[in-house]
Order: sequence, then C-alpha cells, then structure tokens
Amino acid sequence: MAEYIRRMLRPLAGSRRATIDTIEPLTSPLSPRQPVDLTDDAAVTEVLDLAIKVGSVLLDSGTGAIDTQTQIRFVAGMFGVERADVDVTYNTIMVSARRGSSMPPVTAMRTVHYRSLDFTRLAQVDRLIRKIRSLAVTPGEAHEVIDDIISSPHPYARWIATLAWSTMAAALSVTLGGGWLVAVVAFLTTAFIDRMNRFLNRWGTPQFFQQVAGGFIAVIPAALVFRYQEALGVAISPSLVIAAGVIVLLSGLSLVGSVQDAITGAPITGVARFFELLILTGGIISGVSVALRLLEGTGTYLPTITSTTTLGLTDAPAQIIGGGVAAAAFALGSYAETRALTVAFAGGLIGAMVSAAAALIDIGAVIAGGLAAVTVGFVGGLLARRALTPPLVVAVAGITPLLPGLAVYRGLYGFLNEQTLDGFTALASALGIGAALAAGVTLGEFLARTLRRPRIPTRPTRALLTARSALRPKRFTRDADDPPPVPDDVAVTEPMRALRADSGSFARITADDLTARADR
Repeated sequence: MAEYIRRMLRPLAGSRRATIDTIEPLTSPLSPRQPVDLTDDAAVTEVLDLAIKVGSVLLDSGTGAIDTQTQIRFVAGMFGVERADVDVTYNTIMVSARRGSSMPPVTAMRTVHYRSLDFTRLAQVDRLIRKIRSLAVTPGEAHEVIDDIISSPHPYARWIATLAWSTMAAALSVTLGGGWLVAVVAFLTTAFIDRMNRFLNRWGTPQFFQQVAGGFIAVIPAALVFRYQEALGVAISPSLVIAAGVIVLLSGLSLVGSVQDAITGAPITGVARFFELLILTGGIISGVSVALRLLEGTGTYLPTITSTTTLGLTDAPAQIIGGGVAAAAFALGSYAETRALTVAFAGGLIGAMVSAAAALIDIGAVIAGGLAAVTVGFVGGLLARRALTPPLVVAVAGITPLLPGLAVYRGLYGFLNEQTLDGFTALASALGIGAALAAGVTLGEFLARTLRRPRIPTRPTRALLTARSALRPKRFTRDADDPPPVPDDVAVTEPMRALRADSGSFARITADDLTARADR
C-alpha cells in the first residue's frame, strides 16, 4: 500500500527539487572536482564572495536565515572551501573559511542593503546554484552571472506591477465578500497607493512612513464613496475596501521569514524581522487611525463592524477563486517568472479552499489559517518542483489571501470607538492568525522537503556517468534557458564527505565504500 501511494504521488511530487531540498543536514556538499587552493588567499576570497552574493539575494527575498546559511555553506563547499563558518543576522552575512591550525582563516562579510521583492532574481539564483551543484561553472563564471542577476532591472515594467497589486486588492475584496463596486474601488485605491509609495521611495522616504501613507489612502476613497452613496445610487461596504488595502500593504512584509527564523533556530534574526514587521504594521494602523479621525472631524462616520464576518456556502466559489487570483497577482507584482504564476494560483486556490472548508465547520480562525498554511506549504512545495520554482514563491503567495487584514481593521476600529475589549480581541486574533500562517507554511515546507530525500547511489558506475555528464559549458547567460536538471540518482554520485556524529572530522566516502555498505 505504501508503494502504491508513493507511485500515485510521484507525478505530483516530481523529480526536480529546489536546491535547498537537495542538501542533506549534517553532511558536506559534493567533493569538488577541482577544488581551489586553500593556501591562495585570492582564490578562497573569490569563492567566499560568490557564496555571500548568493546568500544576499536569498536573504533579501525573505529566505530564512538557516536556509540561507545552508545554501552559502553548500556553494562554498562545492569549490573546496568546506570548513566554513557562516553567520547570518538580519541584514549581515559573515563567512569565515578555516584552513587548518597553521594558516589564518579567510573572512568575508556583506551587508544586505536592498529590500525588494523580486522572485525572478530568486529563481535565477536557484538555477545558478543548480549549475554549481552539477559542477558546470567556475567561480569566475559564476561571479559574472550573479553580478548580472543583481544588477539587472526588474523583468516587467513598473505599470504591470501596479496593475498586479490592484488586481490583487480587487480579488481580496471579493474573497472577503464584496461585490463589483467594492472590487473597483479597491482596485483604484491600491493603484494610487502603489504609485504614491513609488514616488515616496524615490525620495528615500523610510518604509514606515510609506506604510502610514498607504494606510491613510486606503481609507479615504472608500469613506467618500460611502458618504455619497445615496447620491450616486450605490451601496458599498467601506470596511472591505480598507481591509483589502491593508492586506496588500501587509503582503510585502517578512511574516514567514520572521517566524521561520524563530522556529528553525535563528532567534536573533527572527526577533529583528518580527520587530520590523510590528513597526511597519504599526505604520499601517497609524495611517488608518489618522484617516478615521479626520473623517470624523468632517462628519463622516463609517459603519460599525460586527465582531464576526461569516460567509455562506454560496460564497465559497467566489472566495476560492478570488484567493487564487490574489495569489497569482501577488506573484506577478513581486516579479515572479511566468512559470511561477500558475503554481502560485494553485497554491492560493488550495489555501482558500481549505480556509473556506475550515470556516464552514467553525473550528476558529487561527486553526483554520494554520491548516490552510500547512496545506499551502506542503502542496506548494511539491508543485514548485514541477515548475522549477523556489518553494518560497509559492508559500508566500499562497498565504497572502489569508492575511488578517479585516481583523487588523476591526481591532483598530474598536479602539477608536470605545470598544476596547473587542479591539484588543481582534488584534490578538490577527496576531495569532499571522503566527499560525507562518508556522503552518514552515511545517508544510518541511514535510514537502522530507517527502523525497536525495538518494545516495550504490553502484560505482554512477560516478563514471556523473563525470561524463558534468562537463562544464564555456559560457551561459542569465537569459538562457535552464538546462535539464541533474537527476536525483546522478546528483549525488560524486564522492561525498559525511560528517561523523562522534567527532568533528570528515571521512572520505568513495563509490566502493558505498557499494560495500549496500552489500552489507
């Protein structure tokens, strides 16, 4: 039965894993064919600088600190720098290569200054690591590629990203239960927020004040339409428009990375990211509260928000489709590759489906969000293998429609209208939902990653096949099509160095040793 289930899941799981899935814990990477001379400071520094550049792109894209450390150590080890200590803290990466007791270590450090979501850059670095893993490039060639990746502009025009964020807000408003008018107002409001924050970013405005401006703008159009709805002959629920705008502003924050760091053993980085998340969320709340106070001063009072928002079974199809569209729009707004949009749509669709089903049986928003996030992390990790997309893209996009934007606005409304208990309860619920989403995605990714471990071959002929298939091409560019990935049974056929559990030394494992162990 187990073998039958495994065969049924094989088309979904695929044979191509993200690079982080191919790295076993407590083992060093493949033994390099031509390792750098550890006595050459320039050669070692070149390898460390390459590994740090790769790590900086991963860290900037929201990858967890532990996964970033693993990837950096893997890249350095592929070129022979195996005894490397890696330290990743928030926006700083430091790598120190130990070269024995008779030579001083070589240390390199880099600070990650830029903070922008560009999933295409992340996917290109993922493909570069695949080439390094198959020994297809030299350190010099890899430096050229990573420099080109970092310096290249976004793959889409800026107006396409604005259109994507606006579409995401419109889809979210439908997911929350709004009609066509709510979707249109949310679309136009988010487009203005995006262009305004773009303008503020050009002037070097801190992100906190950009969030304040975004929260302020999210309230005004909905309130104006609500005030003059009788004259316009329409009916609108302004809370849904505001909640959609809040979710769009929250979606760009490192919620998953902060909780993942705290769970996986990087508490310092996790606390720093989480504190940044709280500060930027506070900026959104400040902007919304200022707008509400100004509206009350002009005699415009928004309708009271009920303590709960329930959607019936008839609303489930629109909620599910809206979740998929919102996830795909988020991926497009974050400059994801075309192949990732379909996978992101599937992740958002599945997450919204699980969330809607959990809401119908009334198990609580926190538990429902956690179950949906686990499903998104697990299924998204498997689907990402088929599309050669980093699982982080699918995970972050998939939980975006589930962010508690309405709970944040409900809590703020309660505090401003002498409903302190309801406001505190709503904000605590929003915090719990956010933590459940991030923790659930982390668990789902872990399950997907451990579903299919890299297999160690037991036949010495596999090493000969790898030696013939790992011929290095003379040149490749970032725009070239990604070559077929190294199969699972070939990817680890080079001699490996396994870390002994009882000592810190390394032992060489050859193909003959593997065959002998298999015979035993």
